[in-house]
Amino acid sequence: MAQKSTIYKVELSVSNMDRHYYETHKLTVAKHPSETDERLMVRIVAFALNAHEQLEMTKGLSTDDEPDIWQKSLSGELELWVALGQPSEKVVRQSCGKADQVIIYSYGGRTAEMWWDKIKNSTTRFDNLRVLNFSETDTAALEKLASRAMKLQVNIQDGEVMVSVDDEIAYVTPVKWN
Repeated sequence: MAQKSTIYKVELSVSNMDRHYYETHKLTVAKHPSETDERLMVRIVAFALNAHEQLEMTKGLSTDDEPDIWQKSLSGELELWVALGQPSEKVVRQSCGKADQVIIYSYGGRTAEMWWDKIKNSTTRFDNLRVLNFSETDTAALEKLASRAMKLQVNIQDGEVMVSVDDEIAYVTPVKWN
């Protein structure tokens, strides 16, 4: 019998001083059986970094032709495509063709660095692509905050991200690679 996704209820309060965005989002996040707590938390932080009233979590890992997070215009155009991890060069190329803006949040330490070294030269032609990386230390701190019911407060200022749950705090600094 196939394992089912685990449901996480997240109350995400975002205070983004860089974008002047202040809002609370109530999210129901399905954690795929193969997804780690680390990846789940990176996905939630990626949502917070790009928070918008039309931003949505997608089916993510269970579908190949959707990003982890997307934002569509009211008329259905794909404005923002957010992917996590190390997508293939083909997926990056296709994503850049489908959406106005593509953001990849990589993580995984040396594995992420090797992935970026491999594909960075072939991505220079995409003006709509941004690649940011989370360090292993940052994602390990995020992973410790994961629980099935979370009230997360995310404060973003000058590119620095502070994620807090109750009295636990994780600091995350995404490094811009592209």
